[in-house]
Amino acid sequence: MVTFADIETAAARIAPHVKRTPVLTSDWFDQRAGIRTFFKAENLQTGGAFKLRGGVNFVLSIPDADIGRGVVAFSSGNHAQAVAIAAGIRGVKATLVMPDDAPKSKMAATRARSGEIIVFDRLKEDREAIGRRVAAETGATLVPPFDHELIIAGQGTAAKELLEETGQVDALVVCLGGGGLLSGCATAAKAMQPGIKVFGVEPETANDWALSIKAGQIVEIPPPNTIADGLRAPKPGKVTFPIVQKLVDDVITVSEQEIVETVMFLLDKMKIVVEPSGAVAAAAILFGKLPPGINTAAAIISGGNVDWELLRSFEG
Repeated sequence: MVTFADIETAAARIAPHVKRTPVLTSDWFDQRAGIRTFFKAENLQTGGAFKLRGGVNFVLSIPDADIGRGVVAFSSGNHAQAVAIAAGIRGVKATLVMPDDAPKSKMAATRARSGEIIVFDRLKEDREAIGRRVAAETGATLVPPFDHELIIAGQGTAAKELLEETGQVDALVVCLGGGGLLSGCATAAKAMQPGIKVFGVEPETANDWALSIKAGQIVEIPPPNTIADGLRAPKPGKVTFPIVQKLVDDVITVSEQEIVETVMFLLDKMKIVVEPSGAVAAAAILFGKLPPGINTAAAIISGGNVDWELLRSFEG
């Protein structure tokens, strides 16, 4: 299990390279949701997403004897860009395995960070197998997107910073794909505020976590079709699953329409650009998915790397 001490160590390690992003509030949001909400704006992070935290923590931990052979990662976009940035810090090559239907903006941003991209078909090919093959052939270090203690500890620094600023709140609400962000944030939250309720949120069409928690074991679903491209992991991680089981109070699902409406609400009322994956935690609050008795909440806006063609389609 990852500990709060691990998160504190990660915070010190990544501090020179990762922004302490702002905490935002909105009277519009609070009135609509009926809950006083504080948002950790990781959409304003370098690279546009929280993924930089775990990526930098992992890559900076690779021994000098190994780092020269570079790094490889598989990702729908945000983790790929984070690893490319982290590789740049260490001055080494990054090879990124990305699906051919990844948002164009994420592809372009990763290439701009000097990442070498290998494209695959997520419906027919196994991205992890491709990543492991590249690592075996090149000697590069594989940087997993979520299922590793160093990744989890790095992601947990987002909740550490958030709760340091908010003080006591009733609930922490976090998006849920592979579980790295939620695992780290739940670890930080329960250490800092033992009475806090922690909720993970995933799309209804990508409900592997809800099914797995109900079954008491990891359940894999077919590659999910959701607008929240960063939350398409088909099953929980082996490392993240027991952490979520132990520390998270409930897993909530939101519909595709609720995600879209939240993206547009945040753009219209808060003037911030949030990608669909980054909006699911806010959607759970906005659409009344939290249990009664929650009067104050802290939520992670996990990313802002929007596909602009997709955003224009929202507008009709």
